[in-house]
Amino acid sequence: MGFDEVLQLDVDRLLKERKQEAKDDESGQQPDAVSKPALPEPFTEIEVTVSELSSAGDGLAVSENGDHVYVVPFTVPGDKVLVKVVKHFPDLSYSITDFLKVIEPGPQRDDSRIQCQYFAKCSGCQLQMLSYEDQLQYKKRVVEKAYANFSGLIPELIPPIGDTFPSPRQYGYRTKLTPHFAMTGKNKAKGQTPTEVPPIGFTVKNRRMTMDIEDCPLGTDIVRRGIKRERKRVMENLHQYPKGATLLMRESTTRIKKGQQANGTEANTEQQQQPSTNQGSASSGRAQDEEDVIRTEYPDYIEEKRCVTDHNATSVEYVDDFVFKNKAGAFFQNNNSILSGFTEYIRQHAHPKNLKPGEKPIKYLLDAYSGSGLFTVTLSTMFKSSLGIDIAPETITAARENARANNLPNTGFAAADAATLFKDIPYPPDQTLLVIDPPRKGCSEDFLRQLLAYRPRRVVYVSCNVHTQARDVGILVQGTSDGSCRYEIESIRGFDFFPQTSHVEGVAILNKVSEQPAAAAGAGA
Repeated sequence: MGFDEVLQLDVDRLLKERKQEAKDDESGQQPDAVSKPALPEPFTEIEVTVSELSSAGDGLAVSENGDHVYVVPFTVPGDKVLVKVVKHFPDLSYSITDFLKVIEPGPQRDDSRIQCQYFAKCSGCQLQMLSYEDQLQYKKRVVEKAYANFSGLIPELIPPIGDTFPSPRQYGYRTKLTPHFAMTGKNKAKGQTPTEVPPIGFTVKNRRMTMDIEDCPLGTDIVRRGIKRERKRVMENLHQYPKGATLLMRESTTRIKKGQQANGTEANTEQQQQPSTNQGSASSGRAQDEEDVIRTEYPDYIEEKRCVTDHNATSVEYVDDFVFKNKAGAFFQNNNSILSGFTEYIRQHAHPKNLKPGEKPIKYLLDAYSGSGLFTVTLSTMFKSSLGIDIAPETITAARENARANNLPNTGFAAADAATLFKDIPYPPDQTLLVIDPPRKGCSEDFLRQLLAYRPRRVVYVSCNVHTQARDVGILVQGTSDGSCRYEIESIRGFDFFPQTSHVEGVAILNKVSEQPAAAAGAGA
C-alpha cells in the first residue's frame, strides 16, 4: 500500500471521530437544511488548527463543519497555522496545503529545536520542531495504526507495541545522501557552455522541483564535507552533465591498528578511480586530500572517515567489530549509529526464551533477502550453520566476501530463484530461525506461500515499511487454508533509523504455532 492509502485511513478515522463527537454533543448538531460550505479556491490562504499527525508526518486539520480535512506539513497537534490550499480531493474528503507560518504554536512545538535552514520547505524532514521523546511516541503510534489498519487481525492477536528503540544520534547520523539536479532551459542549450547553475539538492515539499541544498545536518560530518566538495566540483564541470545527475556521498571507514602506518589502505585505493561517465550519476573519482579525512583515535586503533562519491567504488562500514564492504551505490542501512543496538536486539530475540515440551532448540539461521549479509554476518556466531539467500547475484558476491572478511566458516550464501526460494534449504525447519528484510513493497504472495510451506520454527521480520509488514504478518498469523501452519506474534517494536522524519523501521518476532489442535496442545502443556 502506498502513501495515499495510508493517508486516506487517517483522514477517514479522524472524520469518523469528529462526527461521533458532534453526535454526542447536542450543541454540535446542525440542521439538515444547512448546506455544505464550499471549499476555498485553490491557492487561497486560510487559517486552520491541527488536530493530529498522520502516519506520513503531516498535520491533519478538520474543517469548521467537520466533514473535510486539510493536510498541513511541518505542523504538530494544537498548532494554529496559516496555509495555502494547493489541491482539493473532494471525493476523498481532504485537501493538500502548503505551510506558510505558525499563528499560535501547539504545546508540543518548539522551533528552537530546528537545526536546518531548509526545514519547512525541503521534503526530507517533518518533525524537527518536536522533542525527541515526542518523536519516539509518535512513531510508536504509527506502528500501532499500521497493525490496526492493515493486518486484518482482531486486537487480541496483536501484542502491545513496544516503545520505539531510539537512535543514539538524532542529527549527523546519515552515512549516505544523494542530492540531485536537472539541466533545463539555459543549462541545457546544446553545444553551449551552461550559463546558469541549476538547484542541486532535494525535492521541495508538494512540488516536482528541486531546491538548492548547500548542507544537510542529518548527514555525518564527512558526508557534509562531501556535499560541499561535490557541489563545487559539479558547478565547475556542468558541461559534463547535459541531463543532470544524482550525486552520491557515502561514508567509508578505515580502522588502522595502533602501531601500523596508514600508508594507503584498501579503501583509499578503491576510491582512486576515474570518473563515471554514466548519465544520471556523478563521481569525482579523485584521490582525496588530507582535509577530506576525519581521524578519531581509539585505545586500539585509529579510525579514518572518508566520503566515497563513485557509485561503483567500495565503501566500508563497521558494526561493532564486524566489517562490511559494499559498492557505495548499493543498499546498506544509512544510520550506522543505531546498528549496534539494532543487531543486538535481534540477537537477543533469535532464540525463544523457553522451549515447549518436545521442541528442539534452534540451531540454524536462514536469512532471506540477505543482501550483503548484515544479519547473516552479525548473527552467525549464534548458530551451528547460517545461510543467506537473495535473488540478486551481485549482492551474494559481496556477502560471501563479507563472511570471509569476518572469518565465519559456518556461513554461506546462495543466489536463489524467486519462484523456488526455499526449495533446497538444507536445514530442518523446526530448528531454523528465518530472518526476512524485504523492500518497501513487502513480501510477495508467492514468497509468503513458500514460507508457510517451509514452516520455519521462528521468524524475525524486519521492515522499512510497517504498513506492508502488518499486512504480511497478518497473512502469516492466519496461516495456510488447511490450518497446517500458522504463526503467532511474540512482539512488535519500532526502530528509529531516521530521526526528524516520520519514517519508522519495524521488527516483528513470530513463532510457529504447534500443528496439533489448540485444545490438545493446551492439555499437553
